[in-house]
Amino acid sequence: MQLASGYRASKLSGADVYNRNKDDIGTLDDLIVSPGTERTTYAILSVGGFLGMGKHLVAVPFNDLQIDNRRIVLPEATKKSLEALPEFKYAN
Repeated sequence: MQLASGYRASKLSGADVYNRNKDDIGTLDDLIVSPGTERTTYAILSVGGFLGMGKHLVAVPFNDLQIDNRRIVLPEATKKSLEALPEFKYAN
């Protein structure tokens, strides 16, 4: 019996994120589902850094991402535009 269709978070985590020009602009680090009745999902992207050092986490609405042929795409984004977003920090 099929219970749900869509994308497993465990399979998306760690995936590279590209823009429309197929530039690698970051990595999908996590997914956050907001509380409340709307249950908006945010993709936490890791941008910049090297070997996990100095990475900059940003939150973007999951609906802004496109999944095209097993590739995650944030069409209009660049590394620079993502690095300019406010840094996401997990609540304690």
